[in-house]
Amino acid sequence: MIRPRALCWYGLAALVLAADQATKELALENLSPGVSVPVLPVLSWTLTCNEGAAFSILQGFGWLLGAVAAVVSGYLAFEIWRLGRASRGRGFEGTACALIMAGALGNLVDRVTHECVVDFVHVHYGAFNYPVFNVADSAITVGAAAWIAVMLLGKKADAARRE
Repeated sequence: MIRPRALCWYGLAALVLAADQATKELALENLSPGVSVPVLPVLSWTLTCNEGAAFSILQGFGWLLGAVAAVVSGYLAFEIWRLGRASRGRGFEGTACALIMAGALGNLVDRVTHECVVDFVHVHYGAFNYPVFNVADSAITVGAAAWIAVMLLGKKADAARRE
């Protein structure tokens, strides 16, 4: 049986995945590849197709990145189910897992349907140009930061209990 907390985390993952795919579809329909559309002085929409991973590393290994995303997503789906069975707490950890899973699945869907990851968010200032990214990448980043925070806070709490 899936517990209500786990259902909330699966629901969050589904919402983030839907937002990712919807924004990518809007980008594909309304933007031309390589043409930047200014939104704010530090933000533009710039459609790109990334065949690699973050920062365009591992170009040409899309099949491997897709396989890793599938395995990670399966593990996180199990982890969410397991966390949902915990007697209390674990909300932050479940949320982190849901965000990472949604991001991995969003980019996996792109690799299967477009043979690359659709990116369109471009943050820049003067000579600074952050690599173009998408909602899935943001979810992975926020989820990973939250997961790291959970790990660090858990170690600190364990150390305090031992004292």
